Amino acid sequence: MQKSRARRVGALLVGLAIVGVSACGGDDGAATTEAPAASEAPASSDAPVTDAPAAGGELEGMKGTTPKSAEISPEWLDKVSAFWESEGNTALADFNYAAEAYDAVVVIALAVEAAGTDGAAHADEIVNVTVGGTKCTTFTDCLAIIADGGDPDYDGISGPLDFNGNGEPLKGSYAMLQFGADNRLDDALTTLIEAESPESAIVELGKTTSTRAGDGQLKIGSLLPETGNLAFLGDPEYAGLEYAINEINEAGGVLGQEVLYSQGDSGDTSTDIASTSADRLISEDVDAIVGAASSGVTLTVIDKITAAGITMFSPANTSPALSDYPDDNLYFRDAPPDGLQGAIVANQIIEDGNASVYIMNLDDAYGNGIGAVVKAVLEAAGVEVLGTKAYDPAAASFDAEVGEVVAADPDAIVLISFDEGSRILRTAVENGIGPKVKMWYGTDGNMGNALGENFDAGK
Repeated sequence: MQKSRARRVGALLVGLAIVGVSACGGDDGAATTEAPAASEAPASSDAPVTDAPAAGGELEGMKGTTPKSAEISPEWLDKVSAFWESEGNTALADFNYAAEAYDAVVVIALAVEAAGTDGAAHADEIVNVTVGGTKCTTFTDCLAIIADGGDPDYDGISGPLDFNGNGEPLKGSYAMLQFGADNRLDDALTTLIEAESPESAIVELGKTTSTRAGDGQLKIGSLLPETGNLAFLGDPEYAGLEYAINEINEAGGVLGQEVLYSQGDSGDTSTDIASTSADRLISEDVDAIVGAASSGVTLTVIDKITAAGITMFSPANTSPALSDYPDDNLYFRDAPPDGLQGAIVANQIIEDGNASVYIMNLDDAYGNGIGAVVKAVLEAAGVEVLGTKAYDPAAASFDAEVGEVVAADPDAIVLISFDEGSRILRTAVENGIGPKVKMWYGTDGNMGNALGENFDAGK
């Protein structure tokens, strides 16, 4: 295992401390058995399929980040898989945000127990049960602390959580992934990086103004991608969420009652599915909604959900736009915001010795947010940003955008995309600036084996 080393380049600009890096894939028991793809990344799109290039490791060397806890054990993953299949589902292909979805349910349940109500007032306890109390790592252990009149500090499957006053983590763990010669992620090259926001980033805990009353039985709804360009995230997120509910109910439920569940599809931002699902869940009097996976989708429904006094808890949102959104203290997330991820990507670019960079990002809250952080950190460190391009992910082709990169001739290219990233990369390869020629860096929206699979299939 590679020894930890400090990485603080660009930290002053974004108020970020990169506290350590360790390599995974060794034989010391800390190996990463699953290298998940992305928080908001789709696996497919409706874009036209073109002739696929011959597979020859065209993506080899491309690096990028995805949130990844160092604490997820193979035993837990096996339990989630077994539960999911026992419910009649097909085997999980990966575990993207399964742990975060699981933790979202556990935190909500503990908050309801601590508040003594499934009404809106439980939201005021969500931050409290993740920080500052007696450490506990399971629902039953934390519940025992509450029963004894104590204050639990839940450290989840996805990490220590430690929520800020605005309901998002102050710390984040990321995997720095790298593609190998087979256009798939090479686990032996994965490193883990931990980042922590400084004290200056801490905000005071607020309280919701909602007076929505509960009925004594916690009901959770989901707003996760069954369909749309994020659908590959659906199964692992549903698996983690449903496994948590099953465990909690086996332990006696919440407030002495079985936790109820209603499933909802979020679709993507090209449809109105999320809004329709949210309306249905609100009409069903759910107390909390787990989702959405996409920051863009969340921003389309957050107002109506929070206006109804319902807690919204995303396992995968990362956009900085949600950090200070006026949500009446009812919105939470356990995926760290992109201020952390963007700085880590930029630090890797700097560490690799690149003097100039071009940034391409999809034109939405996720892409624009992380792109701005990457640019700011690079420029603060003296790296020249030769250009930025916010593109339409539904474009028929990306010839013009890639042409601009060719003309700029940077040392490195940052690609902040969803599944359209495979088409952008194919165009780059055809124009002689693919990952074998230039240094390419991705983020959690595209860094996964789905990218290689789509590239090889010509999607």
